[in-house]
Amino acid sequence: MTITEIASPSGTQSLFERIADMGHEQLVLCSDPSAGYRGIVAVHSTTLGPALGGTRFWNYASDEEAIIDALRLARGMTYKNAVAGLNLGGGKSVIIGDNRTTNREMLFRAHGRFVEGLGGRYVTAEDVGTSTSDMDFVHMETEYVTGLAGRSGDPSPVTAHGVFRAIQASAKHRWGTDALSGKTVAIQGCGHVGYYLAKELHDAGANLVVTDIDAERVKRVVTDLGARAVEPGEIYGVKADIFAPCALGAIINDKTIPQLKVEIVAGAANNVLLEERHGVALEERGVLYAPDYVANAGGVINVYSELANWDPARALRKADEIYATTLGVFDIARAEGIPTYEAADRLAERRLKAVGSLVKTWPQWPNR
Repeated sequence: MTITEIASPSGTQSLFERIADMGHEQLVLCSDPSAGYRGIVAVHSTTLGPALGGTRFWNYASDEEAIIDALRLARGMTYKNAVAGLNLGGGKSVIIGDNRTTNREMLFRAHGRFVEGLGGRYVTAEDVGTSTSDMDFVHMETEYVTGLAGRSGDPSPVTAHGVFRAIQASAKHRWGTDALSGKTVAIQGCGHVGYYLAKELHDAGANLVVTDIDAERVKRVVTDLGARAVEPGEIYGVKADIFAPCALGAIINDKTIPQLKVEIVAGAANNVLLEERHGVALEERGVLYAPDYVANAGGVINVYSELANWDPARALRKADEIYATTLGVFDIARAEGIPTYEAADRLAERRLKAVGSLVKTWPQWPNR
């Protein structure tokens, strides 16, 4: 396979065919040999505003794999930002290499210069393999970066609150009430987001069953919130009302779906469905699925709050809107007879079409 061919379900596509099919506006390949830097910036859409998406630092097996990842993740950010009601488009960047390296300043300063070269069409942030300190290096070269240390703060409380509101909306849709008192929630992952979510659920009167590969995290939730702990592999078969995945992605799959004894799946993890057909499989089992990028949008809301100079209280109020958004997704799914993951895409596409159809007046401000 050459750089101009990208794998597709039907064989291969040229790079331009893949970009056209996925609706991307721009793909930038970046190189600075002096810094050992090889990067890719994918801008999917700027219909709603500058394309926001983090920088992923990963040791990809090939350049083609890195390009596909950047394109896929950028498109996902467009939909996430649109559904969250933010004035942001979708983009993503990846740096190819070993993210364990300690030689980071020149690498990320090089990345910042290429981000700067896009003139504000793309705004970056931390992601897998990168940190706030890395973004500080990026910030030395460009203002088009967010998620900096000491700015918007820990996104975990906002992310968790949004997931909590998605769970409430799911309960409202399924049982006619969003009260969670007496309901049992199985939480997979007790990290920062998982802990804050467990705290909100506990305060709402829910019973908690939790697991994590880190025993200390589990111990904290058990001690502080009276949760019951189970082994990591047992969480899928726990008899509960709600399953909240807050760790790994792709955990709703052929192996785990038959084990589920819940009525709702709603959590903070990204890419919960291994494949789209697993969303259909949940429907067939009568399990209500709150699409992950709707439920976990509090994270990107927190990032946007930094760009928009919001205080923490306003970010939490925006995360509250995830309740209504989740109900809107369920309404579309019911009205159109489609799975909820597809309904979330429809909601995003409606907003993109509506904003994209607005008449542009001149002069624009600020001048571009």
